[in-house]
This record gives sequence, structure tokens and C-alpha cells, in this order.
Amino acid sequence: MEPILPESAPCFMEDVILSRFKEIEISGAGIGLRSQHYQQILDNKPNVHWFEALSENYFGEGGLPLYHLEKVREHYPITLHGVGMSLGSATSLNTNYLAKLKRLVDRFEPAYVSDHLAWVSVNGKYLHDLLPLPYTEEALTIVAEHVIQVQDFLGRTLLIENPASYLSFNNSEMTEWEFIGELSKKTDCHLLIDVNNIHVSAINHGFSAIEYIDAIPSERVREIHLAGYEDHDTYLFDTHGHRVHPPVWDLYEAALERFGPVPTLIEWDTDIPEFSVLMEEAAHSDALLEKILS
Repeated sequence: MEPILPESAPCFMEDVILSRFKEIEISGAGIGLRSQHYQQILDNKPNVHWFEALSENYFGEGGLPLYHLEKVREHYPITLHGVGMSLGSATSLNTNYLAKLKRLVDRFEPAYVSDHLAWVSVNGKYLHDLLPLPYTEEALTIVAEHVIQVQDFLGRTLLIENPASYLSFNNSEMTEWEFIGELSKKTDCHLLIDVNNIHVSAINHGFSAIEYIDAIPSERVREIHLAGYEDHDTYLFDTHGHRVHPPVWDLYEAALERFGPVPTLIEWDTDIPEFSVLMEEAAHSDALLEKILS
């Protein structure tokens, strides 16, 4: 999804490094942090295990987004999830982007830092979409080099998320799940498994979602995403704008059986609903997580 960059706003504590925030483990169901819900969260302190913030929304030098993120971070663990790293680009990584991300990571000390197995830019020109890769040895080498560079720069292990896709490349030499498995071996990265994306891609390309889940190295999985899609008859479109659909809940249960009670995010990026709707989805996830633990 396209990041919403912070608009100009009054500067709040722009140079403060929040060293009192320590890295902590997360568990249970989390919710994506959206500006529409800032005040409700801060006023009511809802019973949410953790929040995920979209990294690029907080790259400004100051302003209301950072102010609210700081206030939320005082009460909840957070993760940082990005869409602009462009790990799959054949060109060099954007060092200015990485510097902004590192400043954010150092300031808020998130539980996890994640981005996508995709490319979004060419020679500094951003396309504002998460574009797929050919799954070849050449692409694997490029992505692995980029992941290692980012991990060295941030001093953190990245979580890499599997994409939703609508086309595949004729020159691919391996499946997506084989590519992801090899990437985790080469870079020692961790994985963010988006169960909705697996379902969407499985329907669009005609592969088995269960085969995908079964092939992922379970010891690498640190987080799961759940979201909603749109059914366009001939394909599924990943909008992150609906409740989680029943087939995705079913696949999620299968994923938990394989990976264990992995922290799970309810992700909703378009047509943002009332916060109570997100709480209901998180409660459903928590119930399935508890079922695995029992």
C-alpha cells in the first residue's frame, strides 16, 4: 500500500531519543495504528496487546504523527512495518530512506522491523506499489545482499513479508515459498507470514495454500498478518479493506498448528472502520491463539 507521508504540523520533541523504551517480546493479536484512532486509543487505553505503525508515516522531523506515536508507545509495544525499502530492486538501496528508518528504530525500539519481498522503486523513482519478483537465483542473490545490508545498518534482524500477487514470471526457477526459505537461510532473517496474501495468491495462481504453509521454515516465523480482500470473480484483490474472510481464518488455524501461537496483526489499510471492528477481529484471532495454547 502507498504510505501516507506526514503533513506539516507543529514540532513535538523532535530530537528526543526515547531510551526508556526497551525492546520487549510481543504476543497475542495486535492492531494496525491509524490516525483516525489515535485519540480513542490514548483516551481509553483499550486492551490491545500491541500496535503496528507504518514506518514511512513517521519519517518527518517532528509533528503530530511522531507525537502520537510517542504517546502510544508509552503504553503499548509497537512494531514498525514498511513499504518503501524496495529489497527486490536491482538498483542500490536508498540510504536516505534507511537513515530515516534507523532514526525511528533507535528512538522507539520496536519489537520487530519488517518490510516486503517486493520492489517499489527504480533509480530513486517510486512506483507506490509492491511489485513482484521473478523467483530466480539472480534475484535471490540481489535480495539477500540487500537484506544483509539493511540488517547490518540497522543492527536488527528484519522480518520479510510474503506478497500478494496477480501475475508470475515465466523465467522463475523456484516457487515463492522455496525462494523465501532460501532467503531466510542466506540472510538469517525472520519471516512475517501474511496468511491473507497466501490465500489471495493461491487462488490467483492455482497453487495449494497448505503446501505453501507446510514448506515455510517454522523456526523463522515471528509474526502473522491477517486482512481482507475483494473477490473480483476471476481473481482476488488484496485491498486490506475488509474483515478477514472465512477461508483466511481457516488457513490461519492451519498456520497456527504449524507455527505455534505467533503474534498476529489485524491489518486494515483502506476504508478504515470503527476501532470496535478491529477489536472484534483481534478478539477472534486471540481466541484461536488461545486454542493453540490450550
